[in-house]
Amino acid sequence: MFFLLLPFLVCLELFVGQALALPYIFERAVNDTTALAPSQANTQRQLGPLLSSGATIYFPNNPLFANATSRWSAFAEPKIAVVVEPASANDVAMTVQFASKHNIPFLVVNKGHGSTSTLGAVRNGIEIHIRTLNQVVINADGKSASVGGGSYNQELIDTLWNKGKASGKFFLPTLTIMLTLLTTASGSCACVGLMGAGLGGGFGRYQGFYGLIQDNIVDADLVLANGQTITVSDTSHSDLFWGLRGAGHNFGIVTRFTLKIYDSPVNDWYFAQFVFTQDKLEAMVQQVNKMMNNGTQRKELMNYFIYAWNPAISTTEPVIVFTIYYVGTKAEASPYTKPFVDLGPVFHNDSSVPYPILASATGLGDEDFSCAHGLNRIQYPVGLLNYNVSNTRAVYNKFKQQTAAVPAFNLSTVVFEGYSLEGVKAVPSQSTAYPHREDNILASILAVYAPNPSLDSTAVTWARQMRDLMHAGQPGRRLNVYVNYAFGDETQEQVYGYEPWRLRRLRELKKKYDPQRRFNFYEPIKI
Repeated sequence: MFFLLLPFLVCLELFVGQALALPYIFERAVNDTTALAPSQANTQRQLGPLLSSGATIYFPNNPLFANATSRWSAFAEPKIAVVVEPASANDVAMTVQFASKHNIPFLVVNKGHGSTSTLGAVRNGIEIHIRTLNQVVINADGKSASVGGGSYNQELIDTLWNKGKASGKFFLPTLTIMLTLLTTASGSCACVGLMGAGLGGGFGRYQGFYGLIQDNIVDADLVLANGQTITVSDTSHSDLFWGLRGAGHNFGIVTRFTLKIYDSPVNDWYFAQFVFTQDKLEAMVQQVNKMMNNGTQRKELMNYFIYAWNPAISTTEPVIVFTIYYVGTKAEASPYTKPFVDLGPVFHNDSSVPYPILASATGLGDEDFSCAHGLNRIQYPVGLLNYNVSNTRAVYNKFKQQTAAVPAFNLSTVVFEGYSLEGVKAVPSQSTAYPHREDNILASILAVYAPNPSLDSTAVTWARQMRDLMHAGQPGRRLNVYVNYAFGDETQEQVYGYEPWRLRRLRELKKKYDPQRRFNFYEPIKI
């Protein structure tokens, strides 16, 4: 059993200068075009016969409904009237055709981790609960796997690890069998759907070796807005394959994909966790900058730190929780961990663990608070090049001020994710729709509180101000917003890139593959 340092580590996915503009979630009612809830009888009669015998349809009066529609963030939840659990890709296609024919909005859901406010535009919609399509089959070449669109991070990690590859060497008089453990690029938080993250990029611990999740997709089976099923790859619908990787929420439903897999470089990962009081903030951040070296840190090395309240340590001020991960041994990681030990943390814990239990060992497991559903989570991200030391202090002070003034916000966190970038930057920026490969740090504010409509406006305003303050630490640099963490009131350029050619290409793809804008509920591309 490992000591879980904090129960509220996070899983991390208006226009700048217009502070008085209403966020999208509060503007939506002005042009509300809420669809009528589909009739249970009509849905069963018309959609039911189109589906395979293994598919399931259920409604709000079914005990399964609440769990299927539960979400990581309760803020701006989509309003679902019908849940379809498909048993095949064709079930997904038939559901899309039915919904489009009857002008019913639909949304595909895996683990319900998306938190953008644009999801709240779904009213009386059909949820296609794709978790049932979660098969993982290692291909004969041992270099790729066929993965169902409903697979999630921990599930895939466990499956690859447990299957491995057997290799035999004959030594008289015995036969030595060796098992090569397998891994791939996946997200850092155990509970997040793999393809949901990959459609927007997909950050994770192995990205220094293999790049983002999207960089490892070989092909994908996709259900389009008209219900047609196609396979996209570098040689089939290559234009859409480009857009799928970075803006994929706009174009279709991935029911299956081929993902590159790799022989695991190590069996055990090393991690070290530290808790610092705020008086150590500047010295700690300076050391992190030195370690990351402008995004050129070793591929084996990653870190993140957060500002958070931990009453067991302090009831008067937030603490700083800092974690280092290393693909290797404690001795190999020592040059990077020792400077932080020398700073004098109030807590220090470390261990080496097999990769499949690394998330749970550090508070990011499937059963940890970081994966719990039902709270409001309002997220605003910003991409950084390095840490502005005085700015990180200003961010800390504002975080302390607001969470002390509104105790309901004391589960909130500021998160700084410092992944290794060697594998990410090795991929040409123009080769996929993901636009922010120059960023070295993914920072975000996560305002967390129990659902309370009277606090929503305050939480949104504060979270946006925190994001803007973090961005102010890099004067002259445009705001880059990671689509998987976006709140929903950002500009198209901030989310999808400032190059005119990039947005033009995405808009052309939207017009070609989704002219009726059926996939228009997750950071939609405007045409």
